[in-house]
Amino acid sequence: MSLSPPPPSSVATTRWLAVGSLAGLIVLGLAWELWLAPLRPGGSLMALKVLPLAIPLAGLLKNRMYTYRWVSLMVWLYFTEGVVRAWSDTNGISQLLALAEVLLCLVLFVACAWHVRLRLRHAKAAARPLEASTP
Repeated sequence: MSLSPPPPSSVATTRWLAVGSLAGLIVLGLAWELWLAPLRPGGSLMALKVLPLAIPLAGLLKNRMYTYRWVSLMVWLYFTEGVVRAWSDTNGISQLLALAEVLLCLVLFVACAWHVRLRLRHAKAAARPLEASTP
């Protein structure tokens, strides 16, 4: 039985980019709706919008391929919110926070998509020598 080589460092980089941008979205969402520019003084229940983001955090930390795939789809909801609020909010701080949300969403999407692509490529390359050695 031969061991497959470890994945390249680019896989680990995309993993940490995905985890970091997801954590950034969680922190941004909480700070935005509770302290920085809440819809109502004293904070709003809009802070609950980060709860769905907390669910995939464990899957990304456990490096589950399925989680990377569905997070790359879910992130577009937050991207849309960021674009709408950047365009429609009248508070300048809120507009900047919305643009930060858009940027974090783009980083998360690219990191997830690239991570899946690299892992699939690595798995295919690791399986190739095994196929050649079987009679």
